Amino acid sequence: MLLTKVKNKSIIKSPLNYIGGKAKILDQILPLFPKEIDNFIDLFAGGCNVGINVNANKIYFNDNLTYLIEMYKTFQENNLDTTITHIENRIKEFELSLTNEDGYKKMREQYNKQKNPLDLFVLIAFSFNHQIRFNNNHEFNNPFGRERSSFNASMKQNLEKFIIRLKETNIGFANVCFNNFDFTFLNNNDFVYCDPPYLITTGTYNDGKRGFKGWTNNEEKQLLKTLDNLDKQNIKFALSNVLEHKGKSNDILKHWVANNTNYKINEIDFHYSNSNYQTIVRDKDASIEVLITNYEPQKPQKEKTLFDEFSFSDL
Repeated sequence: MLLTKVKNKSIIKSPLNYIGGKAKILDQILPLFPKEIDNFIDLFAGGCNVGINVNANKIYFNDNLTYLIEMYKTFQENNLDTTITHIENRIKEFELSLTNEDGYKKMREQYNKQKNPLDLFVLIAFSFNHQIRFNNNHEFNNPFGRERSSFNASMKQNLEKFIIRLKETNIGFANVCFNNFDFTFLNNNDFVYCDPPYLITTGTYNDGKRGFKGWTNNEEKQLLKTLDNLDKQNIKFALSNVLEHKGKSNDILKHWVANNTNYKINEIDFHYSNSNYQTIVRDKDASIEVLITNYEPQKPQKEKTLFDEFSFSDL
């Protein structure tokens, strides 16, 4: 397929406060991606912060959380005004506010009976830390975000921009576990991005309490094997992860990289903006966040300063 060059777009922030979201480090991740992409696969879409900002001919959002994908599909299919009106009407109907926990619980009970995708977004807006959490019966069970969470002006603006981008971009959706995703249609012009649950960190996405499959050593090894298979087919990939976190080491990941010398470790400066690699390693509580690729990224050139332009030979 002939690749088309997509114009640079303004960065869109996800309306969801997804744990592990990459909004704050997009400026480091996106420049490391291939410059021309046909099909972009966001294998662990989550809040879609990465995929929604990628230039590609087609973008696929995949997540094993069924209700999340249904919500995105509804955003895409519905008229923007219809979506916003529904959200605002629900807020009025249940008198949702920073303090009305009873109204929140009543709406949560109704959602768990009817599973309206837009109602899920309303619940997320007023839930603790805006998190998405289900029990083993697939009932949304995140507690109320008293005095902290609401559908405020900033969230509304992020949602509107997000939906507009969803509608104007060629986007498809999938709702399967990563090891069941069909990669057979991909070729060497395509790109797979993975931002899985981090094995050595703890969050609602990998603690086994979200009503969906958790993340263990087995899933970690299966994913790495999947990436090896993509590499054998000359399909480019990038994997976000951490090598170390608060004294813990992801030895499975380290051994995998060590055994594949063509894979590149690109360090991401997230928690330690003024620290070099040696400083991070010495800190037992440090997190070493990386983007692992099976290609050599074309890293952007450092911007020239006044001193770079100045010639000392002229003195």
